[in-house]
Amino acid sequence: MTPPGLSEDTTARLAAAGLEPDAVSDLVQRALQEDLAGGVDATSVATVPAEQQSSADLVARADGVVAGLAVAAAVFDLTTGNRVTTTWHVEDGAGVVRGDLLLTVTGATRALLTGERTALNLLCRMSGIATSTRQWVDEVAGTGARVRDTRKTTPGLRALEKYAVRCGGGVNHRFSLSDAALVKDNHVIAAGGVAEAFQAVRRVFPDLPVEVEADTVEQVVIAVEAGADLVLLDNMSPEEVREAVQRVAGRARLEVSGGLRLHMARAMAQTGVEFLSVGALTHSAPILDIACDLREVD
Repeated sequence: MTPPGLSEDTTARLAAAGLEPDAVSDLVQRALQEDLAGGVDATSVATVPAEQQSSADLVARADGVVAGLAVAAAVFDLTTGNRVTTTWHVEDGAGVVRGDLLLTVTGATRALLTGERTALNLLCRMSGIATSTRQWVDEVAGTGARVRDTRKTTPGLRALEKYAVRCGGGVNHRFSLSDAALVKDNHVIAAGGVAEAFQAVRRVFPDLPVEVEADTVEQVVIAVEAGADLVLLDNMSPEEVREAVQRVAGRARLEVSGGLRLHMARAMAQTGVEFLSVGALTHSAPILDIACDLREVD
């Protein structure tokens, strides 16, 4: 079902992206309320005739990867009361260069201006994450390792940011604490050991995917021998990671995490691990600069 205020096209595109249209609509409305807390866009009402119609072109101001075009379209759907014509010039995941036209929306000028900043805030943020992810993915190309995100996301924006990671060619880690168990150092301390923590999760949630965090190669071996098929190697050197890969010998998948930087990504990927877990994809990605250029129509 199409949420109130969203077009069928926008709704279909959000759903195809794995985003819940109702959730996106709710998020956008909350974001717009930050600008409309006083009930009116004072500048636009004062300067723009109510009957004026315009087209707004969303244009890349830097090279990168686009993500979130349907989210931006949802903003304009809602500010115009779904009285907007949307033209899609590229698709999410596309590489773009400065000057490329991404999306054009045509409707009431006041409504377009009211939605401009919210649309750009979301689109620039998501495209920045996709761009950063693509850099990591390109860096490890050919090694067999995949680039993974974390839960270090902006509160309330996790679904959008993890989607942006996918647009950049990365893969998602768990979305919530109930999707999978990740036994970390504090859980190990509380349970009395790596094996004990793993077995405790298995007893309570026998069918849940379980990943175990290890700080040393010995902990990696203990986790694998306890039955773990996915182990996170936390803050290990490339030498330690290579040793862990050799000792595990294919009995479990391995993921490196902690303090990773782009310049060391390939060396880590070449150790033979399956995943690089990169919190910076979402917590430190700069935005991709995108502008909204308005032009009046007859």
